[in-house]
Amino acid sequence: MQSRRAILTGGLAAGAAAFLTTGAPRAEVAGETGFTSLFNGRDFTGWKVPEGDNGHWKVLDGVIDYDAQSEAPGDKNLWTEKEYGDFTLRLEWRIKETPFINPRVPIIKPDGSHKLDASGKEIQIAVPDSDSGVFLRGSQKAQVNIWCWPVGSGEVYGYRMDRAMPPEVRAGVTPKVNADRNIGEWNSYEITVKGERLTVVLNGVAVLREAQLPGLPARGPLGLQHHGGKRGDVWTGPPSLVQFRNIGIREL
Repeated sequence: MQSRRAILTGGLAAGAAAFLTTGAPRAEVAGETGFTSLFNGRDFTGWKVPEGDNGHWKVLDGVIDYDAQSEAPGDKNLWTEKEYGDFTLRLEWRIKETPFINPRVPIIKPDGSHKLDASGKEIQIAVPDSDSGVFLRGSQKAQVNIWCWPVGSGEVYGYRMDRAMPPEVRAGVTPKVNADRNIGEWNSYEITVKGERLTVVLNGVAVLREAQLPGLPARGPLGLQHHGGKRGDVWTGPPSLVQFRNIGIREL
């Protein structure tokens, strides 16, 4: 695991510290930092629960809890009712558990490509995995990942894997450091979007700086991602066994 040394300075670091004060009431946190709360800790006011979800997205003990088993026949993601343009979003998230072992996780290099062995074949490793993320402006391609891959959370998979994108774009959306805390522990995101530029601060560490997202819509809702599914009692992919809390936004 890489060092957690903060590389932010000045007001941003101070603001992040204030936001993460343990046990502070949500309304007070949002007020202190100038952010508007997006989650009241009681219900899904301001959010669109997938039609037919049947209670799998729920509020549990003051946090948004998901078991990755939404019964919605269509889109299973959780979206805000409101649309946003430029903003800074702050939230805390944690992966609850990792019952699925992902056998096909690549070793991702700083340029966004995958490491190969001596025969030119992609190296893949097995890791306990859970998978979710934050969708930006209604775009599922523009997803700030939450997962257990060695590259760390915060990458934008849809852009990194798009071979039509310029090399600098694919490198820009690849995390500079793995700043995730241990599985089961709470993590903090500060996500800033200005135009087509994205900066992601994970646990006080800037893992993406001014990454470019060509074609990102000018406005759209924010989303919390569903991922995974079961065949019988067996997970067939990394499930979104995640929780979210302390969600606030400042429009820019």
